[in-house]
Amino acid sequence: MNFSSARQYFYQEIQQPDEDIDLAKAALYIAQEEYPNLDPEEYLNAFDTMAAELQERLPSSRYPLRVIQNISSYLYDDLGFAGNQTDYYDPRNSFLNDVIDRRLGIPITLALVYLEVSRRIDFPMMGIGMPGHFLIRPNISDMEIFVDAFNRGEVLFTQDCQERLSQMFQQPVQLKPEFLAPVSHRQFLARMLTNLKYIYLKKQNLEKTLAAVERILLLFPGVGLELRDRGLIYYQLGHYPQAADDLQSYLAKVPDADDASAIRRLLAELKRK
Repeated sequence: MNFSSARQYFYQEIQQPDEDIDLAKAALYIAQEEYPNLDPEEYLNAFDTMAAELQERLPSSRYPLRVIQNISSYLYDDLGFAGNQTDYYDPRNSFLNDVIDRRLGIPITLALVYLEVSRRIDFPMMGIGMPGHFLIRPNISDMEIFVDAFNRGEVLFTQDCQERLSQMFQQPVQLKPEFLAPVSHRQFLARMLTNLKYIYLKKQNLEKTLAAVERILLLFPGVGLELRDRGLIYYQLGHYPQAADDLQSYLAKVPDADDASAIRRLLAELKRK
């Protein structure tokens, strides 16, 4: 499995209607660019095994809070999954195979483990893209409970989410309805890739930063900020024609952007190269 085929599998997976995208497969194709010999079926089978083991422990009463309690007990107590508190920005926390192998992850990848297991026991849940901290919730109308997969499956209510936001941002934050809205499958994958993008940017690994941006643009073609960032990375890598194309596209989409004058100066410099 080489780099190009991993990207091709990812692209094929996300061409489906959003609700038909297999999040676990797509996440494993993201990881496959990092680990060319990765076998996605091995990890999909691992989820099947987890779900089969969990199914035997479930109570006959399928009251949602009881089911959540059982899932959390199995994942965190029996299997030892945990949030990586000591090295949050380790890129391995963003690769689903590593999360399964190491039993360590960040909120969104642990949420994905939780979602995949719950789906297989016929207890569907959905991702909630709260700013700064990804959550999940049962796909049950009028049931306002949330699960924090990073913190051992802690159950939160709306007021708890409000308090969690204020703690994270170290100031009072008004909880808006959109903060607790479900995310689409494409949004879920884009958030995973955005995490990788900033991890690699911080490490100054421009090639891997570029790979993350390219896949975000496969999910959401033509997004202005991602075009700008890809253009700036191309510039730093010395790919000047590609940089000029992306930066011109960015200005065409957002001509009044705060950084428009700086981007125009950079384009003028590119013309002289």
